[in-house]
Amino acid sequence: MAEFGDLLTAVGECGLYQKLLILLLSLPLLLNPFQMVGQVFMVVEVPHHCDTSWIRAVGPNLTQEEQLNLTLPRGVDGQFEQCSRYSPVDWDLQNIVAYGLNDTEKCMDGWVYPSEQPPSLLTEFDLVCDRAVLNDVSQSIYMAGLLIGAMLFGMLSDRIGRRPVFLLCILIQAVFGLGIAFVPHFYVFMAIRCVVGAAVSGIMITVVSLATEWVGVSYRTKALLIAHTAFAIGQMTVAGLSYGIRNWRLLEIAGSAPMFALFFYIWVIPESAHWLVTKGRIEEAKKVLQKAAATNKRSLPPELLEQLKPEKEAKSGSFLDLFRKSHLRKVTLIMSCTWFADSIVYYGLSLSVTDFGLDVYLTQLAFGAVELPARISCIFLLEWFGRKKVQGILLLLAGLICLILTGIPEDQPVVITVLAIIGKFTATAAFSTSYVYAAELFPTVLRQTGVGLCSTMARVAGILAPLIIPLDQYHQAIPMAIFGSIPVVVALFCILLPETRGIDLADGTGNNQPPAEEQKTDEFFSSNTRDDDRDLEKDVCRGSESKL
Repeated sequence: MAEFGDLLTAVGECGLYQKLLILLLSLPLLLNPFQMVGQVFMVVEVPHHCDTSWIRAVGPNLTQEEQLNLTLPRGVDGQFEQCSRYSPVDWDLQNIVAYGLNDTEKCMDGWVYPSEQPPSLLTEFDLVCDRAVLNDVSQSIYMAGLLIGAMLFGMLSDRIGRRPVFLLCILIQAVFGLGIAFVPHFYVFMAIRCVVGAAVSGIMITVVSLATEWVGVSYRTKALLIAHTAFAIGQMTVAGLSYGIRNWRLLEIAGSAPMFALFFYIWVIPESAHWLVTKGRIEEAKKVLQKAAATNKRSLPPELLEQLKPEKEAKSGSFLDLFRKSHLRKVTLIMSCTWFADSIVYYGLSLSVTDFGLDVYLTQLAFGAVELPARISCIFLLEWFGRKKVQGILLLLAGLICLILTGIPEDQPVVITVLAIIGKFTATAAFSTSYVYAAELFPTVLRQTGVGLCSTMARVAGILAPLIIPLDQYHQAIPMAIFGSIPVVVALFCILLPETRGIDLADGTGNNQPPAEEQKTDEFFSSNTRDDDRDLEKDVCRGSESKL
C-alpha cells in the first residue's frame, strides 16, 4: 500500500500547483487584519463635553465660550470636565450669571463633538465617559466570535472537509462584514462583529490545514509562514486605509467589500487530498492528485495510484481523543497554554497601539511592518533550530519585553514605542511558530480539532486582553505586567514538547507515542529488519557452499 508521502513526492512536494494554492490562501489573510484591529481607528479619542444647549432657552445670544463657562465645571487642570455638567435650573440668565451654578450631574442630554470631526464609532454611538467601556466590551465580543469559530469550524472541518468550511467562512465574513457598515445601534454592531470573528477564525484554521497538508515535509514551514506574511501586509494596509478614510462606515465598506472578489474560489480551491485519504474517499483523492501532478508537469504512475488505499483509521477523531492517550494529552495541554500566552501578549500589544504616546497611524504602520520580517525569519529559525527551542525562546523574549515596559516612565514615548515594536516582533514570531508547531504535532484525523482547541484558548486570551487594558486606571504597569508574566511562565513548559522538524505528518493517533518518537521507532525496526535479512542471506549462502 502506497503512503501518502510517496504520492506527494511523485506529484511534487511544492510545485506550481502548491504555490498557486498558497497564493490563493493568502488573499483572505490580507483582509482579516482589518477585522482584527480596524475598530481601534474607529474609536480614536476626540475632544468632547456635555450637551448644555438647555441654557439657550434663557440666553439665546450667548457665545459658545460664555455658554461653556456658565454650564460646565472645570477640573483641577483648569480644563472643562468632559463627563459632567452643572444641573439645569429654572432661573433667568441674570441670576445664573450673578449666582452661578453649583450642583453637577452626568451628561443627561448626550455630548458635543468638534463639528469638523468625521463620523466615528465614538461620536456616533457616544463611546465616551461611562459608555467608553462598551468599546472594550465590543472587542471582547469580537474575540468571543473568534473562540466560537475555532470551536465550531475546527471540528466541522475535520468532519465535512477543509474546502467547504473555508468557502463558507469567506462568504460569512463578506456578507456580515459589509453589513456592519449599516448598523443602526452599537449593540447590533457588537452582535454582527461576533459573527465576523467566527468567520475570521474559521478562515485562519482552515488555511493552516490546507497549507500544511498539500506540501511536503521540508516545505511545510515555508508554506504556512509565507501565507501568513499576507497578514502582516494587511496590517500595514489597515494603517493607510484608516488614515485615508476617517468616516467609519465608509472605512468598514472599504475593508470588507473586497472579500466578495474571492467568489471564484468555488471553482479553484481544492479539498485536501490528505484529508480525503484519511476519510476513505480514495477516488476523489486520486482526481485532485492527478490534477496537481498535471499542473506541476509531473507524471503520476498509475500503479502508484492503484496502491492508494483507505487508511486503517479513517474515522474522524473526537475532542476526547485528544486526552485519551498520554502523548496527545501532554501536547494538547501545553500547546493550549502556548497559544493562550501567544494571544495574550500579541493582542495586548496590538490593542494598546493608541496608548504608546506617538501617532497612532505611524505606530500601527510600524506594528504591521515588523510582522513581515517576524514571520519570514521564522522560516529560517524553525529550520535551523527546530520548533521547540524557537517556540520557547520567542515566548520568553516577548514576555520579558512587556515586563521591561512596566518600568519605563510615561514621558518616554519613543522608548516605549520602540520596545513595544520589538515585543510585537517576538510575539508575532511566537504566534507564527505555534501555527506550524501545532499543525505538525496533531495527527491528521485530529488536526483541525486540536488546532481548533488551541485556537479556542488563544481566543479566550483575546477576550481577556481588551478587558485587561483598562486596568491601567489603577496603575499603569498592571496590563503589561499581566501580558508579560504569562508568556514567561508558559515558555518554560515548551521544553516538554517533542521536536517535529523533518518528521512526516502523523495520520492516526499512534501507539501512545508522539509523531517524532513513533517515526524513530519505525526507522529502528526497519533498520533491524534489513539487518536480519542480510544475516539470513549470509546463512543461506554459507549453507549452500558447505553442500557444494
